[in-house]
Amino acid sequence: MSAAFPPLIAAAVLLCTLTAGFLLGFAVVVMPGLRALDDAHYLRAFQVIDGVIQRGQPLFGLMWVGSVIAIVGALVTGLPILAGGDRLLLSAAGALYLLGVQLPTAVVNIPLNNAVQRLDVDGLDAAGAQAARRDFEGRWNRWNAIRTVVAIAVSALLIVLTTGF
Repeated sequence: MSAAFPPLIAAAVLLCTLTAGFLLGFAVVVMPGLRALDDAHYLRAFQVIDGVIQRGQPLFGLMWVGSVIAIVGALVTGLPILAGGDRLLLSAAGALYLLGVQLPTAVVNIPLNNAVQRLDVDGLDAAGAQAARRDFEGRWNRWNAIRTVVAIAVSALLIVLTTGF
């Protein structure tokens, strides 16, 4: 990376790429693994996994919140000094990350997570568990796939920006 790039761009590369990997891990390992469970066990397992995040797992928080701070900081410090293609790459990466990863997380995935967290899975009958899973699984996975693809694209843009690759 050129010395002309602000350190927050390097932080954005690292943290946004870690976030992309986290989302990819959910898309290709966690959710397909949970899919094999019956409805009640699926919901309970998701509650447990998401509960780790919601209780403030510090490394997750550092990665997730840090990625937002880093990309915003990269935009604030990088846009005034970059020009041409570099400015375009950073602008695209920042907009895509905030609008294509963080916004869907806030308006779709987190509300769905919270709805599952509120369930008394042990108190649900089979039809209730099936309905709760149906209301959650398809939409959550669809938006996670979108977030994953966008996050990977953001990582690629940031890598191109910093390496000239």
